[in-house]
Amino acid sequence: MSQIEPVTLTFRVTDDDTAAAVGSGSLPVLGTPRLLAWLEAATCACLAPVLPQGSTSVGTRVQVEHLAASAVGAEVEVSASSAYEDGRLHRFTVSARDVATGKVLGAGEITRVVVDAERFMSRV
Repeated sequence: MSQIEPVTLTFRVTDDDTAAAVGSGSLPVLGTPRLLAWLEAATCACLAPVLPQGSTSVGTRVQVEHLAASAVGAEVEVSASSAYEDGRLHRFTVSARDVATGKVLGAGEITRVVVDAERFMSRV
């Protein structure tokens, strides 16, 4: 595989992203499951340019701390960068921050494994 470049994605918190909407609480703030999905999207975007034809990646391990709340309307920047690579296994350092304040909202590591998509689905 070639060099894996860091990726930064930006999202705006909507009512559909809140803890109340995703079932992870009752408050109208960014839900942890949505934050995690955004962080995973960044890791997928890191790997996408270097995946062999017919391959995809699957998440295998997540270690993320959700450190601060984000209100509806907040702009959130999520970033992923390659921290470790061993064959098909890829570990990423991930973080999220509030664009307006610069406050760190979340941080941690996500591990993904590259798989042959067709072969993987045949075993599900």
